[in-house]
Amino acid sequence: QVQLVESGGGLVQAGDSLRLSCVVSGRTFSISAVGWFRQAPGKEREFVAAISWSVGRRYYVDSEKGRFTISRDNAKNTVALLADSLKPEDTAVYYCAATYGVLRDDNYYYTRKYEYWGQGTQVTVSS
Repeated sequence: QVQLVESGGGLVQAGDSLRLSCVVSGRTFSISAVGWFRQAPGKEREFVAAISWSVGRRYYVDSEKGRFTISRDNAKNTVALLADSLKPEDTAVYYCAATYGVLRDDNYYYTRKYEYWGQGTQVTVSS
């Protein structure tokens, strides 16, 4: 089992940056990847970024490349998401998720590939 706890959300102005953090605990040695997803009111949960746990390879949603940066600190079992130039449409609950499964490169984007989820952290961007 893996537990994930997100933090770092809040109310920011458009154009600001925000750093979200996900602390991973439990059977972390078996994790293959950690991802960040977000869900806006009335919309489906969508992929933002992911990182492979051992190699550190990064995956991003094409439309947001350059604004989001994912990083990991394996010694602290933490995965961070840095969001730059935030827009009102970035307003959502941001979740981190982990999987034990071995993912192909085209699998990192799917919510169904991740077994463990945090409770989420709210990000609100005002215009």
